[in-house]
Amino acid sequence: MIDFEYHHPTSLDEVFGLLDQHGEDARVLAGGTALVIQMKQRLLQPSHVVGLRRVSGLNTIESTADGVRIGALCTQRQIENSPVIRDELPLLAATFRKVATPRIRNMATVGGGLVNGDPNQDPPPSLIALGASAVLNSKSGDRVVPLEDFFIDYYETDVQQGEVLTSVLVPRAPAGSGSVYLKFLPRTADDYGTVSVAAVVSKEQDGSCKDVRIVLGSAGVTPIRATGAEDALRGKPLTDENIRAAASLVKDAVDPLDDFRGSAEYKTDMAVVFARRALEQAMAAIPSNPSGSARV
Repeated sequence: MIDFEYHHPTSLDEVFGLLDQHGEDARVLAGGTALVIQMKQRLLQPSHVVGLRRVSGLNTIESTADGVRIGALCTQRQIENSPVIRDELPLLAATFRKVATPRIRNMATVGGGLVNGDPNQDPPPSLIALGASAVLNSKSGDRVVPLEDFFIDYYETDVQQGEVLTSVLVPRAPAGSGSVYLKFLPRTADDYGTVSVAAVVSKEQDGSCKDVRIVLGSAGVTPIRATGAEDALRGKPLTDENIRAAASLVKDAVDPLDDFRGSAEYKTDMAVVFARRALEQAMAAIPSNPSGSARV
């Protein structure tokens, strides 16, 4: 690994000052599970690494009137085990439980993972399905970016020079909705999925689809929201025929890459299969009491 200078600021103002001073030669370190690997592989060669561990207030989970605010330095294990997340955002608890191994989840942070921009990660599909936003801070102020728009390209996100992702805002799923996160794992349980799908479904009293969000991971250079499939199902009866027809449209939304987990054609086929399964399981998770909380 290349030589670099490590900085350990204790405030965001110090962080902004270091980023301003060193510019493109600086990288922010959260959990380090992604950045350290990239530095070892010489994909990134920063001269300065700015650690966030000593900056207070970045590792809390707070229930608010609009949802849940998750600090960027919260570890994935912390999110998985948080009573607030389990009670108010069960889809997230279930999703983070499927990330790699406890050893990784004890180190990796939600903010570091999102900024890394890896399209194969588990959390982004569920976060996008819930309508989450990233809060970016800089010396110029705050900027809130919907996670649906946060991912730009392969390992590229909408974090501008001098900005730090400080928290993630996650609305609660609609009352009376059902949700699920599925990942297809033909290899080992701690691997990235060949394809993954998060779905949130709510229905009207007559049984028709009130709203639906379908988001796929490992199916392109960014997480992909299958809006065409959503539009095909919204307002329709939630029958097997309609669910299959909507899921079949996922193939028009995805654009997977060939890799050792499967060919692009195979991943496209699996995206359709797992989108259908996700819709079926999310629908089955809708509580019988329409005013009940969303389940996963």
